[in-house]
Amino acid sequence: MRYLPLSDADRSEMLAAIGAQSIDDLFVDVPQDARLDGLIQGLPLHASELSVERQLGAMARKNMVAGEVPFFLGCGAYRHHIPASVDHIIQRGEFLTSYTPYQPEIAQGTLQVLFEFQTQVARLFGCDVANASMYDGSTACWEAIGMAGRITRRDKAILSSGLHPHYVKVAQTMARFTGDVLDIAQPELGPETDSERLIAAIDDETSAVVVQYPDILGRIADLTPIADAAHAKGALLIAVVTEPVALGLIKSPGEMGADIVVGEGQAIGVGLQFGGPYVGLFATREKFVRQMPGRLAGETVDATGKRGFVLTLSTREQHIRREKATSNICTNSGLCALAFSVHLSLLGEKGLRQLASLNHARACEVADRLSAIPGVELVNDSFFNEFTVRLAVEARPAVHAMVERGVLGGVSLGRLYPGVETLEKGLVVAVTETTTDEDIDALEAALKELCK
Repeated sequence: MRYLPLSDADRSEMLAAIGAQSIDDLFVDVPQDARLDGLIQGLPLHASELSVERQLGAMARKNMVAGEVPFFLGCGAYRHHIPASVDHIIQRGEFLTSYTPYQPEIAQGTLQVLFEFQTQVARLFGCDVANASMYDGSTACWEAIGMAGRITRRDKAILSSGLHPHYVKVAQTMARFTGDVLDIAQPELGPETDSERLIAAIDDETSAVVVQYPDILGRIADLTPIADAAHAKGALLIAVVTEPVALGLIKSPGEMGADIVVGEGQAIGVGLQFGGPYVGLFATREKFVRQMPGRLAGETVDATGKRGFVLTLSTREQHIRREKATSNICTNSGLCALAFSVHLSLLGEKGLRQLASLNHARACEVADRLSAIPGVELVNDSFFNEFTVRLAVEARPAVHAMVERGVLGGVSLGRLYPGVETLEKGLVVAVTETTTDEDIDALEAALKELCK
């Protein structure tokens, strides 16, 4: 097939049809400071392949790699040990090259993997049914809000102040086009979640309450009172889990009454990889399955009675009329879902609980040592593997100073909430089973020096 680019007349006709003056009008929603003005700096206009490889390699070496320095970053992306067998299995040809399983007779392996993945997610989240994955946690969160609106026929969602601000931004972006009303707030640098505020805000117009568990500061709340209050008003409870390893120790959201549970699966089987790709998790109650976005792989039998797998539910816009589609998501993160499923299978229930226990114990050790430093105050005394401290100095410059010392010491709340003075001294510290004694020593020494 030949590639036939558009002519100027074609472009003009298309722009006129949508009411745009120029192609630049299509990018008005992208902030000016985020747009590239001219060519990428530092790269030659032309060079040999060998030269380009060397130059790009030199640029890549400027990155600070998570596995090479003391690493305490979290806030939705976590460093865990991934067994080498995970990478070996997912790179098998039948997995690496698999595509959408439209023809079940030749895609039984892919469909079975998705079926097993769904089962794992549903059990982990305490729900009846899960889909075959979403793009990532933030888009899954928005899809849950949209789903709640369809179920309740309401358009107001109350978002916890402890919900990751990036997830909030995604929801705000989508709500601009759907007309949904989002009740949002910023967290307070204290030990308590905003459960009371959420319960008080629920009214007859509320479609859903959205809470993160554990939340952005690492705090863990009992979701049962929120679920009860939401259900009393005909609303749903949506729980967001960004660290699925935590569910090896703490009660699942579904057990506490959550109607939809979504999250980010990166922590299990999927490396950090400088930001992606990740895998979104989505589970719900069986009675809501027809409103669930994405795909659902199911188990059946063939004409001879043999066990087999098929796409039971596929509700995207390509398959049914656009106005009837529950989502515009066009695929699932199949390879990342496979990695998640392989890693979780290798762990098993006992292994997941042991891994979670290691994370929590290590985090408690780090929290005790940091809170003993003058100028460092532990904000929340209840957490899984992530907690927040209040520094005597502004946290964002402190993080940069720790980087200069070769320590990735945490995520500053000033970065997540720029311009919010009450949060400027907050530092979120994540600790996993990969954290060594030497890592803790390095973080402790850096904070002692910076908080003098």
